[in-house]
Amino acid sequence: MPELQLLRHDHAAALLAFEQENRAYFGASVPDRGDEYFARFDARHSSLLAEQADGLCYFHVLVGDGDEVLGRVNLVDVADGSADLGYRIAEKAAGQGLATTAVRRICVLAATEYGLTALRASTTLDNAGSQAVLARTGFVRTGETVLDGHPGLSYERSLDADALLP
Repeated sequence: MPELQLLRHDHAAALLAFEQENRAYFGASVPDRGDEYFARFDARHSSLLAEQADGLCYFHVLVGDGDEVLGRVNLVDVADGSADLGYRIAEKAAGQGLATTAVRRICVLAATEYGLTALRASTTLDNAGSQAVLARTGFVRTGETVLDGHPGLSYERSLDADALLP
């Protein structure tokens, strides 16, 4: 089973490969990151690590055999005990339950390691897979939203550290 790791500087090459290999796949359900993202990847990676060091965000990679990145699970805009959850899984690893497992793990980390009490998430209306992951992991639909011009749904999940631990 892939390991969820807090993003580090040495993940950069594998993370860039993950993003490049899955660009078209991700683009089918979420807005494309654009060419600038890839052209300035190293600077962006360093910037993310600085935000993480400041406690503003927690970025994670799902690492498989040979240190291959199979997914990302991020907590951003950390403030007042809550954060926004975002995740993406490689096309070749989709449909294997990795997103559900990773979101469950991040909920535990958010509560026990980062001291968060709630998470928010959103997805486009046409992303049934992401909606299913959120439902399976205890998120409750709270309304409608717009994501980069596309209609979407918003979700929330309360975190109780004691209830999340096995």
